[in-house]
Parts: sequence; C-alpha cells; structure tokens
Amino acid sequence: MQVKIKSFDVGMEVKSKGIEFDIYKPNGERLGDVVLSMTGLIWCEGKTSRKKGKKIKWEEFIDWMEGR
Repeated sequence: MQVKIKSFDVGMEVKSKGIEFDIYKPNGERLGDVVLSMTGLIWCEGKTSRKKGKKIKWEEFIDWMEGR
C-alpha cells in the first residue's frame, strides 16, 4: 500500500478537522482516504466525503484491535 498525507502540521495537537491520509494500492490505484481526528477515525472509500464516511470512535477501534 501507498499512504500519503494530504495535510500535516508538525508539532500540533490533532484537532476536530483531523489529519487526512490518501491510500493507494502499489499500482497507483486510489482506494480512498482515512481521517484521524480527536474523536476517532473515518474511512472514506473512493471519493466518499467525510460526512458519508464510515466512522469509528477511538474506544471502539482500540477494543477491535486488542480483540484481534
């Protein structure tokens, strides 16, 4: 996978707008974006907007990862 940062402010706390990453397959095909915010993660497949993306709170994400 290729992961690219869309916007990044070094040395700053993650705020409500979050940090957005572009996700690509190794062949360059764009899969979507993932947004890390202070409230959790948002997966935006393809060209899905943040509002329509799949959201997960940090607590749920941590529980899911630790249960693997």
